[in-house]
Amino acid sequence: MADSKPKIGTVAWVDLTVPDAAKVRDFYKKVIGWEPSPVKMGDYDDYNMLAPSTEKPAAGICHARGGNAKIPPQWMVYVPVKDLEASIKTTDKSGGSVVARLGKTMCIIRDPAGAVMGLIQGT
Repeated sequence: MADSKPKIGTVAWVDLTVPDAAKVRDFYKKVIGWEPSPVKMGDYDDYNMLAPSTEKPAAGICHARGGNAKIPPQWMVYVPVKDLEASIKTTDKSGGSVVARLGKTMCIIRDPAGAVMGLIQGT
């Protein structure tokens, strides 16, 4: 994630979850010039993709495994919210749904139009 603390309601991170992260990692390395930096996930690696000529992560590329298995293969933005549990309840009451819970501090929601977004418990 970004170096500075992201503000509530702003995009804090972008990633892509796919069945074959290594193949997609290599695609974006060739197309954009991102350099992969492995992120150990137990018995496999996901990747922070570093902007060219920097050590700054530009995005993540993840395997659709474990808790990420239900995440659709699309570029996903993650937005910090003041109260994750309240946002989840409001999602359900407002015609949306929770696609996946990613631990206690993150989830993926679907809005009434079908678009998905990640929510992160802000600080």
